[in-house]
Amino acid sequence: MSIMMSWVEQAVRRSRLRFAMAAAVLGLAACQSAPPRPGGRELTTFDCPQSVPEGTRCLSGTDGHGSHFVIAMPREWSGVLVLHSHGGPVLGTPRLERSIEDLQRWAVMLKAGHAWAGSTFRQGGVAVRAAAEDTERLREIFVRQVAVPRRTVLHGQSWGASVAAMGAEMFPRSHDGVLLTSGVLGGGTRSYDFRLDLRVVYQHLCHNHPLPTEPDYPLWMGLPADSPLTRKQLDERVRDCLGLGLPAAQRTAEQRRRLKTIVDVVRIPERSVLGHLHWATWHFQDIAQVRTGGANVFGNVGVRYTGSVDDAALNAGVLRYAADAAAVARFGADTDPTGRIGVPVLTVHGIDDPVAFVELDSAFAETMARAGRSGNLVQTFTRDNEHSYLADPVYPALVAALLAWIDQGDKPTPQAVADRCKAMEARFGPGCRFEPGYRPGPLSSRVAQRQRP
Repeated sequence: MSIMMSWVEQAVRRSRLRFAMAAAVLGLAACQSAPPRPGGRELTTFDCPQSVPEGTRCLSGTDGHGSHFVIAMPREWSGVLVLHSHGGPVLGTPRLERSIEDLQRWAVMLKAGHAWAGSTFRQGGVAVRAAAEDTERLREIFVRQVAVPRRTVLHGQSWGASVAAMGAEMFPRSHDGVLLTSGVLGGGTRSYDFRLDLRVVYQHLCHNHPLPTEPDYPLWMGLPADSPLTRKQLDERVRDCLGLGLPAAQRTAEQRRRLKTIVDVVRIPERSVLGHLHWATWHFQDIAQVRTGGANVFGNVGVRYTGSVDDAALNAGVLRYAADAAAVARFGADTDPTGRIGVPVLTVHGIDDPVAFVELDSAFAETMARAGRSGNLVQTFTRDNEHSYLADPVYPALVAALLAWIDQGDKPTPQAVADRCKAMEARFGPGCRFEPGYRPGPLSSRVAQRQRP
């Protein structure tokens, strides 16, 4: 077994090296990949969480690359496997508990009669292709050790939607359809631009991340590798400057002014400012230190910030950074979808999603169009202001619409999905808020355009 795993690891490394070289020379963003061999230990049965339907069989294991996973089989199986790519990304060492949490969140898939499988991924951090490989390895384990599904639906949530989109490109014969929910689908080189905007505007206003007494560093770096800053310490700095964490009535006039400036200029709701600032710190640190060799992916040269009480002073005062072309190409090769997906793709996004802008779906539609695959894409939108989960009837309705498209060639319209969802409320409860006529604006209408290498 050790000899086999050594061969697999070497093959994966060689494949990544060949792709990185091709991306640097040709500017490609995706390529076809050979399915990774599953490996790993035997499956273990465990007691399912209470939220999972009675009679479900829950299995766990670890694949040959260190990814933990959970598989759940309903008592009466539809023959459909929902293969899940989770959001995040999570930093640090993967934990099996993450997949169990995902199983609980997506228990509605089991209530609909579908099998469910989710991986922790082998590593923490912003690594899209590796996560797609881990998801494919889990599919192979399911087929070899559990059952052969009639249909396989690849489901990506949030950042996991980019993983699923990439996986559909890398392993085109492994899935019958793709479901992308609340997706971060603008590609890594575009989806996070606004977080650099947040860092520079915040620092212009607050001057405490970093503090004047701390070593200086470019804000696109997130944090230096050896920084001892904790999340609790950052929360305290944000509370001091913006009053976040305090009742609105207890904030000073200056705190209210600064917070309003960030909300209006960066165009994120107050409740998501702290979360985005965390991601613009530790996720940016992961990208700079681990993914790009210390080079800069994110720039704001050419950005005109608007919405403050004095835009001229703001634009004159914020720090400016130029992205490095090689770093952008390297990061994009791992995180930017090409849209070359040959199976039906169905998406849903809350219009007022506070984490992943709904306009990211416009960017993905443009990507699919450039690849000549617009006919494989249907996008739907709901009148929701949540990101992590919309409502129970939404997801079975989407899967059912996707299966009808796959099995009968019945390509759904947004109105048909809305009607299907309403019909499912009797079984799964209320929560259908589809807006069939809605179309998001371009990503540039939400995030300021900038010079790109």
